[in-house]
Amino acid sequence: MRKQWPAPLAVNLLLGLPAVVPFWLLFYFAVNWPLKARGLTVGNPTENDGVLPWVIVATPVLAVFALGWVSAAATAAPTLALVAAG
Repeated sequence: MRKQWPAPLAVNLLLGLPAVVPFWLLFYFAVNWPLKARGLTVGNPTENDGVLPWVIVATPVLAVFALGWVSAAATAAPTLALVAAG
């Protein structure tokens, strides 16, 4: 049992810690535009550039993180299937 911990720990560190970046981007975007438009939040008073700069910045960042998570899941799925079958 002890030998099985390094791989999940490494995956958690590689994918979990950097996940703060896309979560923060999504939170900031949601607070300043859709939730602010509905009156649920106040938003940042200095954020007056509109949505387009954030879409231009956030789209590539979120795409890179999504591709990383999908590739890690695609790599781990066959291994997990073999472990579960055996």
